Amino acid sequence: MQYCSSPYIHARRRSRAVVVGDPARGGVIIGGDHPVVVQSMLTCDTMDTAACVRDTLALVAVGCQMVRITAPTVRDAANLEHIVRALRDQGCRVPIVADIHFKPEAAIEAVKWVEKIRVNPGNYADRKKFAVKEYTDEAYAAEVQRMAEAFTPLVLECKRLHRALRIGTNHGSLSDRILNRFGDTPLGMVESALEFARVCRQHDYHNFVFSMKASNPKVMIECYRLLVATLDSLGPDWNYPIHLGVTEAGEGEDGRIKSAIGIGSLLCDGLGDTIRVSLTEDSPHEIPVCRDLLAQVPVLTNAGGRWQQVESDWPFDPFSYARRMTPEIELSPQVKCGGEQLIRVVVTESTWEKVVAKIRPKDDVRPEAVYEHLHVAELDPAGDFEIHGDTQLVTVKDGVALPPIAAFRLLTARLKRMGRTNPILLKDCLSCEPVPLEPKIALLRAAAVIGTLLADGIGDAILVRGERGAGQSLRLAYNVLQAAGCRSFKTDYVACPSCGRTLFNLQTVTARIKARTEHLKGVKIAIMGCIVNGPGEMADADFGYVGGAPSKINLYVGKTPVKFNIPEAEAVDRLVDLIKEHGKWVDPEPAGGTTLPA
Repeated sequence: MQYCSSPYIHARRRSRAVVVGDPARGGVIIGGDHPVVVQSMLTCDTMDTAACVRDTLALVAVGCQMVRITAPTVRDAANLEHIVRALRDQGCRVPIVADIHFKPEAAIEAVKWVEKIRVNPGNYADRKKFAVKEYTDEAYAAEVQRMAEAFTPLVLECKRLHRALRIGTNHGSLSDRILNRFGDTPLGMVESALEFARVCRQHDYHNFVFSMKASNPKVMIECYRLLVATLDSLGPDWNYPIHLGVTEAGEGEDGRIKSAIGIGSLLCDGLGDTIRVSLTEDSPHEIPVCRDLLAQVPVLTNAGGRWQQVESDWPFDPFSYARRMTPEIELSPQVKCGGEQLIRVVVTESTWEKVVAKIRPKDDVRPEAVYEHLHVAELDPAGDFEIHGDTQLVTVKDGVALPPIAAFRLLTARLKRMGRTNPILLKDCLSCEPVPLEPKIALLRAAAVIGTLLADGIGDAILVRGERGAGQSLRLAYNVLQAAGCRSFKTDYVACPSCGRTLFNLQTVTARIKARTEHLKGVKIAIMGCIVNGPGEMADADFGYVGGAPSKINLYVGKTPVKFNIPEAEAVDRLVDLIKEHGKWVDPEPAGGTTLPA
């Protein structure tokens, strides 16, 4: 199976068109030959009509093309009538999407008023108890039939009212049925979505899109690749559009980097018909990131470029992550790379000169090698080259007429064909722009290029040059490695972007938790506004802080709840106590020291 026509030449996947609303009156078409649609989600209470209207208009003002609103209850779903009417009275025709999880009856109410419904297969007709159960084929089929009976009324209403549907699978909310048969795996996520798609198709309803969201970019990339390959294998009429997103990406640079790795990788391979960047920030902040990320795709793929494919072999397994095997080599007497070593951070000599005096003995963010001092073979992967032995560090030569992702994939394929296992130094760019990039653009490009290749299993060291600031380029390299799950040099946060279900102020609480815990290197903390995706998305987190009820917090260890209904005013202190109980706490070092130069 393949998820795209070539890992070297960009070609957008051809999908069928899904209509959301009336395109002649402000609606959108997802898929087909239409541009990628940008969307976001409200964070206010769905029962606050004025706030929902105000925030929707704010999103539309910055270019949002679809707005999602949560409808956790029938009462919330019914209020969508008033929200939509108020928007239309003000001349706003943006399609509204109702976000449904646990209550099919809320979906049946919401479909009357909005242009699109999002359902989560793991929550819509199932209740997760994380129960371990062995399903016979008969018992499994009975559960699928029960699901189909619960889902069919919504499908028929969507068809009757000409509504669109999103089958939105989340890594954190697979049903017990799926978990017990397929595990918490990409295959389980795909099968969960296909169960619902088959019901749609049984009723000749095709106006739907798929999504496969996860907070781990590697998992997210693998899931989407497997979904698209599976759809292709099922036949040409399974060409449904794809919604891309990294869920619970977080805030600031970390949220943007995670999103650029996951969404950017797939866009550069030609996948994706609508996107959302999920940030723990005010929703309008998401739209410029979407726009900037989409703008990088032609630059990073040379879409319509003048070079020809020169290799047909795939250099990696796209459906099962494995780091490419290489020998271990020495970069310096103190630092090795390749083999099972950490992926190393290399800097240019000019960066080294600017930051070296500021590095303190205990700093984790530090240059590990200087590019000009390394014995690196710089190769043109589209031409003829020779290397002697597998212990030579190799990279792509600057100035080659290839986009960077394709160039490094091609280099890996050529080495594989030659029987070589040389360690590879990744670069975020193969030429420096004459005018320095804006930091926000340099960040997205570095994350998309290096993150994509790391998710492929390619790379033993990285070099960031698109960001001209010395200290910032060094921090960016480490942040990309952390977001890609390759190194851990600081606390890792899984933070949801907030919505109307959220039971506390996510931005305020996230800042409060970070202030207390951001010195805990290697600890992963999930901050979840409600229970919808909480336990599942926290499966690989060490600790979780989850809204359980208004002003009440539940604390988790992994996906297991251990403390319940803690008053919000004391919940952060109790989280710190829990971290201490499990031996993960260290006291922060006294403030002081210096800051790396920009």
